[in-house]
Amino acid sequence: MVQKIIVDPVTRIEGHLKIEVDVEKGMVTDARSSGTLFRGFELILKGRDPRDACHITQRICGVCPIAHGTASMFCLDDAFGVQPTTNGRIVRNLIQAANYIQSHVLHFYHLAALDYVLGPDTAPFIPRFKGDYRLPKPVNDMAVGHYIQALTIRKKAHEMGAIFGAKMPHVTTFTAGGVTENVTAEKIALYKQLLAELTSFIDDIYVPDVLAVADAYADEWFSIGKGCSNMLCYGVFRESDEADPDGQKQLLKRARYTKGQFGSVDAKKITEHVKYSWYNDSASGRYPGAGATIPEPGKDGAYSWMKAPRYDNLPHEVGPLARLWANRQKDVTGLGEEKAFSVLGRHFARALETSVVAHAMPAWLDQLVPGQPAFAPFDIPKEGSGMGLHEAPRGALGHWITIKDYKIDNYQAVVPTTWNGGPRDDNGQRGPIEEALVGCPVKDPENPIELVRVVRAFDPCIACAVHVLEIKGDCEAKRFII
Repeated sequence: MVQKIIVDPVTRIEGHLKIEVDVEKGMVTDARSSGTLFRGFELILKGRDPRDACHITQRICGVCPIAHGTASMFCLDDAFGVQPTTNGRIVRNLIQAANYIQSHVLHFYHLAALDYVLGPDTAPFIPRFKGDYRLPKPVNDMAVGHYIQALTIRKKAHEMGAIFGAKMPHVTTFTAGGVTENVTAEKIALYKQLLAELTSFIDDIYVPDVLAVADAYADEWFSIGKGCSNMLCYGVFRESDEADPDGQKQLLKRARYTKGQFGSVDAKKITEHVKYSWYNDSASGRYPGAGATIPEPGKDGAYSWMKAPRYDNLPHEVGPLARLWANRQKDVTGLGEEKAFSVLGRHFARALETSVVAHAMPAWLDQLVPGQPAFAPFDIPKEGSGMGLHEAPRGALGHWITIKDYKIDNYQAVVPTTWNGGPRDDNGQRGPIEEALVGCPVKDPENPIELVRVVRAFDPCIACAVHVLEIKGDCEAKRFII
């Protein structure tokens, strides 16, 4: 007998996600991931001044606005033909890196950890599914304390980003050609001071807490949630002022892993499918630079406001695991596919990446030159196009722009959770989260904690991925709101 379980919405993620699974003999046999919101930022941007893009797109998300602003700046740099100054390039890195730390700490402690750490029966530790909480009590209690401490760490990460971004979470200093920010010795010193405190937390608390969870749950959760086994990374944190069309002059380079083979990335092989999405089928299978956003709510057979991005017609996972695996980071690849491509593998990769980024930042600070310009002048072309490939904390993020008569004629954003949380494509292939849920055990259908453990390991951000919540009445299936 097949039992249907619906978790709607999945909480402790950003945005509204519905997960629907079929369970047979205690195991998930099929899954659907549904984004239930539409905002249409691509339509909002049409007809605007191109310079507005890196500010409007930050409003796509309150958790990773910096990534959208940065991808948009790269997009405008390309369309305008402008190369940022050294200070501008580095300051962009520093603002983004502060957001990486904030986002990864947020994800583990305040979104995912409560699937493994048993807090007191009071807010914010409830509501929660009942589950197999395995941490020894002293370790568990210490992790609860770290949950509270992490709130301050996140605050300080925001403060660090605001030193060069003027404010957080939506910064005002972003522009094509760099940033509108004066670099001073005082700002560098303050940033270094905060960074030292955050790095200590990452190395001495965050990483050990993740390892403690991994140790307690290793017997199952290093083998649950494999997914599609293809990994995609656009690259992040530019380390050269020279043009880098292949994305190799970055801390984490542009790369992929497809069907067991490492390879380079050809952006022209990126397409978006909409057969199972509430968009008109005429836009299906297009390269995003020629893409279209044509809403069609209620389309027969569709079940999500997310599109289904594909690379070379195959689903690819994006995010910290994808970045480190595609870059052949030895601690991650050393786990082997069977362990790395899992729920715990994703948590481990995210914590490790946070440390890698934090330890790269002091060298960038030392390269800043107070008093030197942080942006290069530019002209807006009457016509043009641009592409900005970047990595949000949650994974590969691409922005594409077409300019006509000095205004935005078309704008498309393909975001991390569209890659991970999207529905089936035109060929019926599941998205990475859907595929990761297949085979997941569900011991108690009344408390399907296993399902949310798999989903939250991807750190979904539905506000980025989709943008009319429609309620059609009761469903006979089991439905949970947690």
